[in-house]
Amino acid sequence: MNNLIVDAARDKIFLTLIVSKNIYTCSHENSKINFEKLMILINEFLNKNKSTLDKVSTIYVNRGPGSFAGIRNSLATIKALFLTKKIDYYCFSFDDFEGLDEIKYEDVPNLCEQFKIKKNLINPIYLS
Repeated sequence: MNNLIVDAARDKIFLTLIVSKNIYTCSHENSKINFEKLMILINEFLNKNKSTLDKVSTIYVNRGPGSFAGIRNSLATIKALFLTKKIDYYCFSFDDFEGLDEIKYEDVPNLCEQFKIKKNLINPIYLS
């Protein structure tokens, strides 16, 4: 199955899809319009890479620190996917991975396992 990583907490909205050893990424402007259509952006990204939500087994979403609107919308979208599609998710923060300097999105699934990030737990970190 495929892993989807969603990060709307930073300057851009980043989407990463991991299919076996293949990694697909895209980014979008971090704007109110894109927050409102985050689910559309995710579906278009999956379709472009010949995937669907039915093929996604786990979603990893950045819980911050970062943009309040970006975090709120991405967490709400992922929680809705959990409730409707039964796709498990992990809410991570790059701060969770202490001692690591440069972290790539494709490393997030293994790091969540290594650092024992809890599944289906939301605990956002907003910037003041």
